[in-house]
Amino acid sequence: MISSMTAFGSARAESELGSITIDLRSVNNRYLDLNLRIPEELRFLEAQVRERLSESLQRGKIELRLSFHKNLLVQKSRLDPAYLEKLAAELALARSFIPDTPAPKLQELMQSQQQEQTQEKAEQWQATCLEALGQALQDFQAARLREGERLAADMLTIAEDIQRIVADVEQHIPQMLQDQQNKISDRLRESLNLANPEGFSHISGEELSARIAQEASLFSLRSDVAEELTRLRSHLKELQHILQGKDTGNKRQRKGSSGKRLDFLFQEMNREANTLGSKAGSLTVTEAAIDLKLLIEQMREQAQNIE
Repeated sequence: MISSMTAFGSARAESELGSITIDLRSVNNRYLDLNLRIPEELRFLEAQVRERLSESLQRGKIELRLSFHKNLLVQKSRLDPAYLEKLAAELALARSFIPDTPAPKLQELMQSQQQEQTQEKAEQWQATCLEALGQALQDFQAARLREGERLAADMLTIAEDIQRIVADVEQHIPQMLQDQQNKISDRLRESLNLANPEGFSHISGEELSARIAQEASLFSLRSDVAEELTRLRSHLKELQHILQGKDTGNKRQRKGSSGKRLDFLFQEMNREANTLGSKAGSLTVTEAAIDLKLLIEQMREQAQNIE
């Protein structure tokens, strides 16, 4: 499937500690560029967030903004009865061996409980963050696919215009080559007549005409654009495979970026259009080459936004 590099996604996840909201935005870029804005208190989550994004995305300038809201009721400093019960049992065990073991002070109890809860809270925030990130990525990827489908549809429409131009030029080729051959033959005859008005005694008129026709035919072959048109058709077929998400049978290509593959393909198509223009032997082919280059450039500009 074709994905655009321009999209937005957002999601929120909650836990007993509070809530985390993640906003994702992206614009086109040649490579994957991650810009993460995470509050200092949750900075320990950055490595996992970055890894998850790198696994899910290939290209684009990605901006992630994470915000969180604490549950104030949970954040209030208070001793947990279950925690106190556990400490009381441990204190009783200690006094069974050392009777004068002193009871901990309130501040010590608070600090001890806080240290024990720190790791537990970190794990809860981590789970909440990954849940929000997963939902935001789903929303984000769906938006990229929708925009990618629109871009692909536009390029397929342009590709149909290119196919029509190629078909028109192919129909024009036989007449174009014949016209060129006739024109060259006439010029050769004129040049030979000017060089020797009395003719060539050692060459018969029939043989001279055959040689002129042969030279004209060889020269006109240089203007034959059939090969360029064949390659253009091949490139158009590959373009349809990419835009329609079809399997071309090339595993290395399937793993690559569609945007980069399209960029390379348009370079090749533009090269064929340039060659077509340089070999054009008629105004029709020249105009066709110009139209092809304009249409290819339109697709290339749209492909800049494809992942």
